[in-house]
Amino acid sequence: IQNTHWKQLARNWASILFGNALYSLAVALFLEPAGLITGGATGIALAIGRLTGLPVSGLLLFINLAMLVWGWAVLGRAFALNTLASSILSPIFLGLAETMLHGRVLTDDLFLNTVFAAIGVGAFMGIVIRAGASTGGMDIPPLVLQKWFRWPVSATMLIFDIAVILIQIPFSPVPQLLYGIVAIIIQVMVLDKVLLWGESRTEVKLISTKADELCAAILHQLDRGVTILNGAGGYTHDPSAVLLSVISSRELPRLEKLVHAIDPDCFLIVSQV
Repeated sequence: IQNTHWKQLARNWASILFGNALYSLAVALFLEPAGLITGGATGIALAIGRLTGLPVSGLLLFINLAMLVWGWAVLGRAFALNTLASSILSPIFLGLAETMLHGRVLTDDLFLNTVFAAIGVGAFMGIVIRAGASTGGMDIPPLVLQKWFRWPVSATMLIFDIAVILIQIPFSPVPQLLYGIVAIIIQVMVLDKVLLWGESRTEVKLISTKADELCAAILHQLDRGVTILNGAGGYTHDPSAVLLSVISSRELPRLEKLVHAIDPDCFLIVSQV
């Protein structure tokens, strides 16, 4: 058990390090050179950096540490320790990336910069969250407001992101502004995909008067497990067994032929899981 614990801890830290490194490269290679807008603490740092010429990594470190101290004071030490890694690592990695790249860009194509910046930032957030850590920065104020005023986190987080984007509008050309909005949409989609990362399977539910025969056929001919649920007709209230099974997508045509050979009137529900 102890070895398993240390292995899991090592995997989590490797994920946090990799996620923050990926984020820093995405910002330094694509987000900064293209002048794209974005939300969160990075968006604030980029806006101030464009106004003052100060390094974005230093500004991001200052913002993250300020949010971290606030979170520690209001939400407690446990939350602060969970947020500490990304609050410090992301600005450090970003500073290293800025120093090593010396303003080098991979492409001047605004569309490519938008796509790859969004993929990098979205993947970073997903990897770090999957590792059980917080991405810090502007994730903290909504949590503080939720504790103080019971405001919903999702709503206040959206308001903060919109406010950060609005701050950047006066300093951003229209193409960068529009592509920045596209980047945020892609970023959210990538984040969802990473959080739900795993093997895809096909779930089937079978409603039939020949449930026993179908169950036996799936168990012995497809070699798949079956769960029998007790159901009832909503109109007639007649009892009816519902068979639940999870198969690979390639097995679906074979299952359909098998089921309809036994019961042509079987009601089959298919969904991806």
